[in-house]
Amino acid sequence: MPATLLATKRVEKPWGRHHLYPGFADPAPDGEPIGEIWFQSPHPEEPELLIKYLFTSEKLSVQDHPSDEEAQKRGLPRGKDECWTVLAAEPESTIAVGPLAPMTREELRASAEDGSLEQKLDWKPVKAGDFYYSHSGLIHAIGAGLTVIEVQQNSDTTYRLFDYGRPRELHLDDGVAVADLNPYVAPPQPGEVAPGRRILVEGPKFVLERWTGGNRDIALPSGTTGWLVPIRGEGVLAGVAWKAGECVTVTGNEQLHASEDADLLFAYPGDKRL
Repeated sequence: MPATLLATKRVEKPWGRHHLYPGFADPAPDGEPIGEIWFQSPHPEEPELLIKYLFTSEKLSVQDHPSDEEAQKRGLPRGKDECWTVLAAEPESTIAVGPLAPMTREELRASAEDGSLEQKLDWKPVKAGDFYYSHSGLIHAIGAGLTVIEVQQNSDTTYRLFDYGRPRELHLDDGVAVADLNPYVAPPQPGEVAPGRRILVEGPKFVLERWTGGNRDIALPSGTTGWLVPIRGEGVLAGVAWKAGECVTVTGNEQLHASEDADLLFAYPGDKRL
């Protein structure tokens, strides 16, 4: 089929929330908090990308991810670049991206072990509309009070470096080995390239665009899948109806019909915009 409405998977997390975001049903007051919502294809292991919503009430662990090269050394299919589009943020919300100053691997390990790593990270204040690209190896942590859409390479390989004293396993050998030890430098954002079409990131692993509503043609090369993530609005893509809080994959050449109030993300693998 040229378009597929993906199934949703609600993931309970201790750092999740009972109040989510428009388009998603809140869990029962006495139920477990929901931290993530995944959009799953009929064959979850196959797609190159994975789309999630994250809902945080506490800081997530300090972590990093391997590159494709590092992952393949470990027998894994791919590494993990990811990015975050911030939809909502409480006033004091932050995201940590990289160290404040260059570190050695010995310093990274020691500070992870003695608990000082948290203070050595660059915790940036965030607000709705902010965007961050997290390349493989970046030491990072998503803070509390955030609703974000995460677009990532389809990998669940995470190396936890520090977890604020929570009793969870750390992965210091792998995490230190693949870490980027330098302060974060944001990749260039091409910005608006046509009316209602803004490029948030252009490679190296995927392209993410943000669109306004209305009708537009989608043309994807053979073998390439696109992910439409409606933040707001509703519409139809290749005969498949969608609304905010859902995700649709598409292949080939199709026409998108979106309500005028729509706010849309569109992601696809590669390092160049289509």
